[in-house]
Parts: sequence; structure tokens; C-alpha cells
Amino acid sequence: MKSAVETLNPTRVRLTVEVPFEELKDSLDAAYKKINQQVTVKGFRKGKIPARVIDQRFGRGAVLEEAVNDALPKFYTDAVNEGELNVLGQPEVDITELKDGELLAFTAEVDIRPVIEIPDYSGIEVTVDSIEVSDEDVDKSVEQLRDRFASTNPVERAAAEGDVVTIDLEAKVDGEILPDGVATGVQYTIGSGELLDGIDEAVTGLEAGGEATFTSELKGGAAEGKAAEVTVKVTQVAARELPELDDEFAQMASEFDTLDELKADSRKRLESSKQYDQATQAQERVLDELLKLAEVPIPEKLLAEEINTRKHNLEHHQLGQMGLDLAKYLEIQGKTEEEFDAETKEQAEKGIKTQFILDELVNKEKLNVNQEELTEHLMRRAQSSGMSPDQFAQAVVEGGQVPMLVGEVARGKALAVVVEAAKVTDTNGEIVDLDDEDDDEAAEAAETVESVEAADSTEAVEADTKAEGKAEEKADKNEA
Repeated sequence: MKSAVETLNPTRVRLTVEVPFEELKDSLDAAYKKINQQVTVKGFRKGKIPARVIDQRFGRGAVLEEAVNDALPKFYTDAVNEGELNVLGQPEVDITELKDGELLAFTAEVDIRPVIEIPDYSGIEVTVDSIEVSDEDVDKSVEQLRDRFASTNPVERAAAEGDVVTIDLEAKVDGEILPDGVATGVQYTIGSGELLDGIDEAVTGLEAGGEATFTSELKGGAAEGKAAEVTVKVTQVAARELPELDDEFAQMASEFDTLDELKADSRKRLESSKQYDQATQAQERVLDELLKLAEVPIPEKLLAEEINTRKHNLEHHQLGQMGLDLAKYLEIQGKTEEEFDAETKEQAEKGIKTQFILDELVNKEKLNVNQEELTEHLMRRAQSSGMSPDQFAQAVVEGGQVPMLVGEVARGKALAVVVEAAKVTDTNGEIVDLDDEDDDEAAEAAETVESVEAADSTEAVEADTKAEGKAEEKADKNEA
């Protein structure tokens, strides 16, 4: 077999392959054997039909077609290995010549990973937020804890903001009560915004037994999006009572004996949370600077597939779980479809560039992933997915995704190398030593890499919740 490689552009090549006919012998034998098992010829036992009879009855062309289809993957793979190519996706194959008994020739166009020169990243400088926890931050944290321990007691007065009212609801559209438009015994905190628009104004000022009617757009059910006439009846008004902020509250709400100890722990947790945010911010900004320094061409086909994957995951997975469709999501974000498409393309380009350049850095620095690092990353991914580690590990193995996780960890280690070489200062001008502040820099860098590469466009909707959950996880871990 002879093969040659022609570079079409930095991310695409054309292979030209010529195969002497004798190298097709095994595939021809396999083709005759396969056809033998599929056809019947009078006078011959099944599977014992001579090749010449198959040629006469069914045509030599059918045999050649079967043999070539069988042989092409092997010869293509041999040509790729001979050319030392790092291919992406499936090739576009064109058989240019097939002479029975003489020659098989074909071309294969395929995308390849571009050759990337790792830039000198030692001069990267970024600025991140400083770690500052004010007394007001601590007080707010304690107040949130205090709010969780609030009690409610029925009162005989008009309902006001912050009260918990028990209500019955009835919704009508065009004068007809909706099949799913009646609810009784619903508890609602006035001002929380958790029910229908307009309900706060309707129930404020009502006492138990009071009733009001208002118009609101329904947020769910069979008549979602329609304007409904809603009648609300208050059956009970209860006032929320917060516990006193004292040592007794600290003992009830935590493992601490005094309020001062509780506040000190809250400060420590907030500092840990801000340290996590600072480390993540440093990783993201260093990565952005690295991408600016490097020339990373992107295969057009790969980019198109990545954009489609991100859109599919958004529409058919993330938004469905959130009870939204794409139109509603864009309305919430205040974006046009054109703006959404442009952002999705930008995210996809960044994800591909990140993978390419960090993979190259992994090879250059000869970074390896050990079992402990992989297990740690798997645990983190399981927690963020809402699955148990065992369930997540099983899904990863069954889906053949172990190499993907290994790649994320390796790229996280590569990013940690770049961050370590960079100069990171906070907004106060102080040098940030991430090694001292965070023992899990490489593991968290893997999360940063995964979030950049992920085919998921719901960051704007979920970012606050996700960041808060990770920060709390980090704070709990540091406390332990």
C-alpha cells in the first residue's frame, strides 16, 4: 500500500491511497464467504458455492463492492498511522480507481488537530477580586441562618409583607374554571414572588376569611401563558417570628455555644467561599490570556458539530428540566436568536481552543493522571450532577466516558501549570499565592476546564446557584 498526505489547510488533509489488488485477498475471501451464507444456488450446498458460480450468478461487481467496503477502514487507518495524523471525526472517502485484479485507489479528506505552538505564558498577569469579608457580610449570613429557624404563629389581623398566609385559589379563563385551576390550603409568604404575579397586592390587607380577585398570566398548566381571572381567599394569617440573636440561638442553630463563635465560623466560611471564587476567577482569566497568546485554528466541521451539540443539550436537556423552551429562555435573557447564536458560536470556539491548547501542553509537560486524581474529579462531577459517586461512575464506564474524564483532569493540571507561572494580584495590589490558599488547585482547574468545554449554554440561568453550591461545598470541606 502507498499513501500520501496533502495539507488542504491547517486543520484538514487529503489522503491519497493506492492498494495493490493482492492486498485485497483476505477481504475478497470474506466477501465470497458472506455471500455464500446469504444465497442459494440449485445443485450446491449452502456455503459451498464456488467463487466462479457466484461471479456468474450475482456478478463480480457485487463481490468487489463487498470486499472494498470491508477493506477500506483498515487501509484508511494504516494510511493515517503512516502519516502520523491526529484525525478528528469521520473521513469523506472517494474511490478514484478500482481495476479488478490490479489496483484499488481512493482519497480520504478528514479534519485533523492543528499543530499548535505553545506560547511563552510566563508573562501572563491577571487581577482578581480581593478576599474581604465585612461585618455586614457576616451579619447577613447569620440573618439567613436565623431566617431558617423562624416560626409562624396565627394572628388576628390583616396580612402584611413577610406574613405566611394560607389561601384557596380558583382560576378562570374566559369565565370557565380551569380543570387544574383550583387549589386549597396553599401556604404562601407575602413578598416571596413564588406564586402568581399580582397575588402580593391581592392578599395584602386581607384578614382570615377575606377574598380578592385579580388578573394574572398563568405560569404553568394547560392554560400556561394565558390571562386568568384569579380569586384568592385567605383562610389564615400567620406572622413569622425570628429567634433572638443570642447564645441560645447559636446553640440551637449550630454546634457552637456562643453567638460570637457562630459569627467567627460564618466569617471563616465566607472567607473560604471567597477564596474558592478567587481561585476560579484566576483560572478563568489566566486561561483567557493564554488563548489570546496562541494561534489555534478550528476545523469548520468540528465547530459546526459543537454548536449543534450545545444547542441540542440546551433545548432538549437543561431547559426541559427548568420548565422552559428556547423562546422563553431568550425572553428571560433579553436576547435575540441572532445574539444567542453568536454567543453559542463564541462559547463553542473557546471550548475547542481550550481543549486543543491544553492537550498540547499536557503532551509538552508530560503530565499524567493517577487514580487518586481521577477519583477526586469523578466525585466532584458526581456531586454537581446530583448522582451518587457509584451511579455516576457506572454511567461513565457504561458510556465509555472514562477517557473524557481523564482528559479533563489532565487539562486541569495543564491549566494549573500556567496559573502557577502567572502573576496574580488582587484589586488591592496584593500578590495572590494560590498554592497557599488552595490545595486543590489542579482539581478545581479541571472543573474550570470542564465548564468551558461543556456543551451547555444555560450558564446565565444557573450560574449563581452552581457557584453558591460549589462555594458552600468548598467551605464545608475546609472546615472539616
